[in-house]
Amino acid sequence: MGAGANPGQHPPEEVARGPGKVPIQLHVNGALYYLEIEPRRTLLDALRLDLHLTGTKRVCNMGQCGACTVLLDGKAIYSCLTLAIECEGCQILTIEGLSDGDNLDPIQRAFIEHDAFQCGFCTPGQIMAVRALLERSTNPPPEEIRRAVSGNLCRCGSYLRIFKAVETAARVYAEQGSGWRQGGNL
Repeated sequence: MGAGANPGQHPPEEVARGPGKVPIQLHVNGALYYLEIEPRRTLLDALRLDLHLTGTKRVCNMGQCGACTVLLDGKAIYSCLTLAIECEGCQILTIEGLSDGDNLDPIQRAFIEHDAFQCGFCTPGQIMAVRALLERSTNPPPEEIRRAVSGNLCRCGSYLRIFKAVETAARVYAEQGSGWRQGGNL
C-alpha cells in the first residue's frame, strides 16, 4: 500500500449534485461565468441558451456532424455530448473567442479567402477543429488536415476549399510564430 493509504477504508465518494439546478463556473473565451443549471445540461445548451454564444451550432445533437465543436483545454470536443458541469475548471474556446473585434483569426480569414463556408452550418465547428490542429502543428501534412476535419460533416461538399483554407492558415501561423494566438488565448 502506498503512503497514506488506510487498509479497509474506501476512497471518499464524490458528492452528488442535483437533481435541481446547481451553481457552476465556466471559463469561456477568457471570461469567467457563474451559472445555475441542471446537471444534465449540455455544454452546447449552456453556451447557446445561458451565455447567448450562438456561434456554436446545434445540428444533429448526437455527436455525428461536428457543428457544435469547441475547444476544451485546447482539444476539439463535441459540445452536444459534453455536460456543462464536467467543464468546470477547464478553458473553453468557442468561435466567438477567436476574433478580436474586426480582427479575424487567420483561420477565419482563410475560410473567407477560399470560400470554404458555403451555407455556414458546419463552419464554426470546422474552424474550431482546425484551430485544435494548428495548436498542435503549424505545418500539418495533408492527411493530418483531413483527419482533423473528418469529424465535421460539410453537407455542401466544401472539403477541397476547407483543405486549402487550412493550408493557408497554417502558413500564416508558421510565419507569425508564437505570436499568432490572438483573442482566444487559452
